[in-house]
Amino acid sequence: MTKIERVEASLSGREFDRPPVSFWYHFGTQHEGGERIAELELEFFRYYDLDFLKLMNDYFYPMPEGKTELVTKDDLRYIRHFDIMQTPWKEQLKAIDIVAKELDGEAYFIDTVFDPWQVLLRNLLGENLMTLVESAPEAILESLDVITDNVIAYCKAALQRGAAGVFVSTFSADKQLPKETYMKFAYPFVERLFREVKGLGIMNTAHLHDYGIFVDEMMGIDAQVISYEDTDDSNPSMPEMRKKWSGSIMAGMDKTRITRVTPAEARRNAETGIANGGRTKFFLAPGCSFPTWFYPEAGTLIVEAAKAATA
Repeated sequence: MTKIERVEASLSGREFDRPPVSFWYHFGTQHEGGERIAELELEFFRYYDLDFLKLMNDYFYPMPEGKTELVTKDDLRYIRHFDIMQTPWKEQLKAIDIVAKELDGEAYFIDTVFDPWQVLLRNLLGENLMTLVESAPEAILESLDVITDNVIAYCKAALQRGAAGVFVSTFSADKQLPKETYMKFAYPFVERLFREVKGLGIMNTAHLHDYGIFVDEMMGIDAQVISYEDTDDSNPSMPEMRKKWSGSIMAGMDKTRITRVTPAEARRNAETGIANGGRTKFFLAPGCSFPTWFYPEAGTLIVEAAKAATA
């Protein structure tokens, strides 16, 4: 099978010749232009001979003009709709254009997106987020609604430019948020995002970030793929997840078994995931980003393990 055929078989429920494999890390190039991002991502993809590319997106949602912090309820009014082409996201779209052209007919790629709650946490409100959640919950919800509109506009632009899906990171896990907080301030906006992009991608992926994921609550998300940390005891195994989720699963590798281990142990990490993943609707991948400083031969042996797992 080609890379494209292998991914399509996995998504459709047809048996693949071997599991499609990929992994990723943050390049730390959010200060660079889109051309540089595309160059690095394509070099990484081809060096390891991955089956699909998860394009990292380290560009931040922009702060309101002239603001370096939002502290009060009144400050939330500065969170407004904007033209995505007047933000740093235009550089990511530039990278998508380049990657789409370079990988056309060769492989699929998906683009990384952070959910609206994480937008608030990552820079808009940061250390002030939880205080405002307590003191001005309705204003926070209104702000999240505006942010969601902007994120959806970005997702649609990425998909229209050639991304096979959006990989949406969401804090649907006990380690990140109390369930009641997540369900009020994050879930409705994640659910709307996936609903709005339905039919625009074949590989839209919900990344349930971290440990103690809210499995039952997330089963209504309209995605084709769920990505999560299956190797941690606080989360369901892949066989357990398949009893609840009919779509594809992107999992199998422990992100902590790639650094400070031998290359042979990194390969065993992949082999464990392959053994648990099944013969279709499975993408061999880490539950989250690998550290940037892993030994290159460890990555090479992971891909070799996937290639050796032929029917």
